[in-house]
Amino acid sequence: MGVEPGSSFLLADDNDALRERLAKALRDRGYDVRTASDSNEAIQIARTESPEYAIVDLKMPGMGGLELLKHLKEIDPSTQVVILTGFGSIATAVDAMRLGATNYVTKPADADDVVNAFTPQNQRTSEAAETPSLARVEWEHIHRVLSDCSGNISEAARRLGIHRRSLQRKLQKLAPE
Repeated sequence: MGVEPGSSFLLADDNDALRERLAKALRDRGYDVRTASDSNEAIQIARTESPEYAIVDLKMPGMGGLELLKHLKEIDPSTQVVILTGFGSIATAVDAMRLGATNYVTKPADADDVVNAFTPQNQRTSEAAETPSLARVEWEHIHRVLSDCSGNISEAARRLGIHRRSLQRKLQKLAPE
């Protein structure tokens, strides 16, 4: 059984373009969608309207997605929450699942990806999410820092405290399993 048309959604993301595009796509599929540009606005909406489903961006200014997840679950434990993340970090996904998230989806995501994340056959469990290997965590951290530096390897190496050539060698290796 999937998400029924007419179901209520709360979409919290600080990226205006992504939020409005995804909200429009969900509305076009027959869902009742409320949007929030930050966590405080999302909490206000949840208190007054208690949505059945919530889609929450992991990284927002101020209160982040994991903290918002906690608040949404306190307001209404039956609200199913999917975390949207630009970084497919296993460690963060495990944290989200332990805090009560139904699932997580990596960006870019379309409306079908998000709706499918709420269906039982696609839901992940915290037991299924294993602790990542040290190599995987290192790989994710390097790519997150590199992304924060807009792909500048020299600046990323400086922030990581390693030599630029060492970083280049690490980047040439494939992602760990």
